[in-house]
Parts: sequence; structure tokens; C-alpha cells
Amino acid sequence: MNTIDQVGERARPRDMNPKAPATEPAAVGLDLGSAYTRIWVSGRPMLHVPTISASLTNPVSLIRRGRITDASEMQALLERLLRRYRRPVPAGAVLVACRPVLSEAEDDRTVRRLLAEVFAPSRILFIDTARAAAVGAGAAPGVQMVVDVGAQLTEVAILAGAGVAAARRAELGTNDLIRPSPPDVLVDTVVGLIDDLRRDPDSRALAMAWHAYFDLLQRANDHAARDLAAAIFGRSPRNSS
Repeated sequence: MNTIDQVGERARPRDMNPKAPATEPAAVGLDLGSAYTRIWVSGRPMLHVPTISASLTNPVSLIRRGRITDASEMQALLERLLRRYRRPVPAGAVLVACRPVLSEAEDDRTVRRLLAEVFAPSRILFIDTARAAAVGAGAAPGVQMVVDVGAQLTEVAILAGAGVAAARRAELGTNDLIRPSPPDVLVDTVVGLIDDLRRDPDSRALAMAWHAYFDLLQRANDHAARDLAAAIFGRSPRNSS
């Protein structure tokens, strides 16, 4: 499973921003989250807004469980967001977009078409959210286990080198919690996903990540992390030698 997936053919730039200097280099990072959409453009501040329609009376979510539910409204949201920049984003940028692990090909095609229309990039690259989370956290190179709990998706992935070696995901997230209930359901979901990975004969990198993850939790002072470690390993890091 490739972590970064280059679009099959270069998107065809269009003159969407005639005022932008033609020689201005641009890189764009985009996270289309179920709760928030975040965009970063080189030389400009990062922007983020709720991923909902513009309706004042009945706003609806534009992404559900990692999938775009209304492409036209999502396009309008991105275009409104781009207009917040004083300097327009030039066509021909290199665009990196996050996608959920185990995303389906049709979902990827939908996102590609949308981003090509809005940004007219020279290239579109996908990076799995689990890999992006590891990069953002400053994780060292090597085999890693990443648990990403989002608003509507929970993902567990084994990273090996520059790719995702194995992954599981559940359509459950923080938005599904009935406050002020404890996050037991999410802990149980994470434990279940990890247990499923353990049983997967193709997850050969899991053993190395297992020890690395255990060592990380062993040093944690957070009680929730310790409880999760105890649930996963059947013992508390506090009592391990």
C-alpha cells in the first residue's frame, strides 16, 4: 500500500488567478476532515473552517466518514476559503491532500476531480492520514504504529519506511461520543483494530512496531495511555520490567 499516490496524469492548469505572478512557486497542503477542512499554502497562513455547507438555516456536513457527500458544495467551500487570501493562489501548484487509510478508488477519483477544478494544480499527491499524523508528530523513520482518532473515523496503521504496511479503520470517532460519557467505546475500538491487525498474517512489521509502541506508552505519564496499554498488552507498563 503506497503512502503517497501521484495522480495518474498531470492536472491541466487553467488561468484561475490571472493576478498571481506566473513564476511564483506554490505548494498546497489540504486536509478534508469530517469536522474541519484545513488548507496551507506556501507563503500564506493556514486556514481552517468547519466542513459544512453555507446554508444559514440548515447547514449539513459535506464529508461523512471520510467521503465527500456533496461535491458542488465542497467545491464552493474551498473556493470561499481561497478567497480569504489577499494574494490569490496561482495555478500550477503542487498539491498534497490527506486521505483516509483504505480509501476506495472511486473516492480518490472524486477528490482528484474536485481539487483539479478548484486549484488547477500541476500535480496532485495523496498521503494517508496516518502517515501525515506521524510526520506532523515528528516521528522518527522506521516501523511505527499510528492510532488516529478523528471526528468520524478511527484508524490504526503500521508504517514501514515511506508506506503503510497494514491498516484497519472503523467508522467511529469523537463525534459519536455522547458527552460526558467516558471514551471507553473508542478505547475498545482501537484495541479491536489492533487485535485484528495482530491476527493478520500479512502484518509482518507489527512485531517490531509492537515493541516500539509499548516502549512509548511505558514512558507515558497519561493515565489514559496507561489504561490503553494495559488493555492491549494485558498488563500495565507500570508493572513491566
